[in-house]
Amino acid sequence: MKIIIIGCGRVGVGLARALSSRGHAVTVVDHDVRSFERLGPGFKGKTVLGLGFEKDILVQAGVEKADALAAVLDGDDENVVIARIAKVIFRVPRVAARIYDPRKADIYRQFGLQIVSPVSLAIAKLMELMTFTQMATTTENGTGEVENVEWEVNEKMVGKSVDTLAVSGEISVISITRNGKTFIPMSGTVLQKNDLLHLAVLATSSDRFRKMVD
Repeated sequence: MKIIIIGCGRVGVGLARALSSRGHAVTVVDHDVRSFERLGPGFKGKTVLGLGFEKDILVQAGVEKADALAAVLDGDDENVVIARIAKVIFRVPRVAARIYDPRKADIYRQFGLQIVSPVSLAIAKLMELMTFTQMATTTENGTGEVENVEWEVNEKMVGKSVDTLAVSGEISVISITRNGKTFIPMSGTVLQKNDLLHLAVLATSSDRFRKMVD
């Protein structure tokens, strides 16, 4: 994939290195030439010096043929502007923006933007650690209509078929992690103790799912 990362801070550098190591063609854009030094000698991607919200800079970075773009600058508003330019003007298939303010994140999601909010993720993770539950929402898709949920199989469900958890259009088991390995279950796959299920759950069906497994 051809991926553009706007911002060469800690998140941008980490993301660029990880994607590049997996064989993706990565281009990093930043207005400070010194920031590119953080990428290290092992980085095989490209760098473009300039402001990420300027159209000519985005074109120079290859936005017209990009498969994905991530805006991870320090400013929320800058990231949203860049994301909207990439999505609306250049029609990049996958666009994501980092937003620190959770209130802004909820608003921008309503515009159809893929938003990552470190603050919201940190709050959710800390709540999970302090009030442990077998069910945890990891991410939300779209504007929150569908949740990606992890659930650890309890004694009640051991020995039952994965099919007992499937509800058409509402709940779907995507994969199972068992003994450190993850696989896609087949119809009839039997649940075992300590299985970690990865599910897609309609937000309005969360309570229904809890009642099924509690």
